[in-house]
Amino acid sequence: MKKSNTTKSKIVSAAWKLFYEQGYEDTTVDEIIAESKTSKGSFYHYFKSKDELMGSLSYLFDEKYEEIYPEVKKIKNSFDKLIFMNSELFGMIEDSISIDLLGRLYSSQLVTKGEKMLLDYTRMYYKLLREVVSEGQKNGEIRSDLSTNDIVKTYALLERGLLYDWCICNGDYPLKDYAGKLMPELLAYIKVK
Repeated sequence: MKKSNTTKSKIVSAAWKLFYEQGYEDTTVDEIIAESKTSKGSFYHYFKSKDELMGSLSYLFDEKYEEIYPEVKKIKNSFDKLIFMNSELFGMIEDSISIDLLGRLYSSQLVTKGEKMLLDYTRMYYKLLREVVSEGQKNGEIRSDLSTNDIVKTYALLERGLLYDWCICNGDYPLKDYAGKLMPELLAYIKVK
């Protein structure tokens, strides 16, 4: 899996960087275009408006997974890979995505008709999770009496639940640390004993 450096990903990365630094309301399309070093035509080719970028946060998450993929491959145990992936993603979220923006993402996914980016099973996120879980099942580290897809769905559900709670608690606790304690316990049922 190689990192893509497409125009769309440049726009998404620039937008979320600016949203974090300046706030969503105070960021203009022109600033996103300038930060991404793209053109207005490119922006409007991929997005109808700044609001449409709300659903693109999942692309930023996928870029993080592409970035850490070489490190994931070095970890021997698949269960440990899942915990590492969660820690890296939640660290990135805590450091670069405001709670307000994350809350907006969740809100937008609740009212979106049609494609919901967080549930797009063709995303890098789901591909990597399926790869790790399947490998763990083959190696006898993760239960094989459960389907790979069921385990992946449960993992994603746990992550969304932790993120949702962090948002409604207004970030009153460190997300990465809290998940670091909880995820191993929550995922213990998939581990081969």
